[in-house]
Amino acid sequence: GGGGMKAPFPWAGGKSRVAAEVWDRFGDVANYVEPFFGSGAVLLNRPTSPGTETINDLDCMVANFWRALQHDPDSVAFHAENPVNEADQHARHLWLCSQAEFREKMKVDPDYHDVKIAGWWVWGQCIWIGSGWCAVQLPHLGDAGKGVHRKRPHLGDAEEPIYAYMRELAARLRRVRVCCGDWSRVLGPSVTFKHGITGVFLDPPYADTAGRTADLYASDSLTVAHNVREWAIANGDNRDLRIALCGYEGEHQMPDSWACLAWKAAGGYGNQGAENKNAARERIWFSPACLKPQGTLWSAQ
Repeated sequence: GGGGMKAPFPWAGGKSRVAAEVWDRFGDVANYVEPFFGSGAVLLNRPTSPGTETINDLDCMVANFWRALQHDPDSVAFHAENPVNEADQHARHLWLCSQAEFREKMKVDPDYHDVKIAGWWVWGQCIWIGSGWCAVQLPHLGDAGKGVHRKRPHLGDAEEPIYAYMRELAARLRRVRVCCGDWSRVLGPSVTFKHGITGVFLDPPYADTAGRTADLYASDSLTVAHNVREWAIANGDNRDLRIALCGYEGEHQMPDSWACLAWKAAGGYGNQGAENKNAARERIWFSPACLKPQGTLWSAQ
């Protein structure tokens, strides 16, 4: 069996609170695909043993972290083990943002990864307040790093637990295919239903129609969600696809055959200030082939 594992870094719009509901609707699928992986809360909370799994993220830093973790968790942990220091933070931010050759290799070589970049990136992701860590064009650093002397939220305190935790994550990710590129590349038949019944978890950056803050992510977009919705609707009647589409209330007009789950996001990271009022607007739409829910939160809307 599987079980819940905590994502190693904070992520705006993380779905850990609703992961169990998603798996209730997917069931123990033979194949699982997640084109906007982020911090991976849904996969990490899978209650059953994994079958074939493919994850993707357009953000090279995200994809590299998971790829490097798979191959060498101890080295990632070593490079992530750093005291929080504002000067370091700014210097590393500039260095990471300048890695153009690395970004290109990530997109063309499915095995390429860099453990130092992974460790430094996750270190910064855990201490950077707000959004935009490793956005290639950050307007200015300004006061973004001021007063950041808190503990890393998820990486732990003592040295040994970090290494044990990274190894545990690596074991879970061992057979997962980690892709870096456009979301549509992992949604063709050869990656999805050719492997049997497939759960597809679609959590794109929410659209302009969602009325959310822009620039939440280093690789952000206010339009990609519209294209993702069109793909979901076009493929929604495939009985071999169990599709979940995330968004805010009113963001997507889905067919009546799709069911809608209303849930409330946690406060905190990604829900500060303007985002907090959106916590109650979270919705997930499920395609007709999804299972009927076992939980109690379900309501068709």
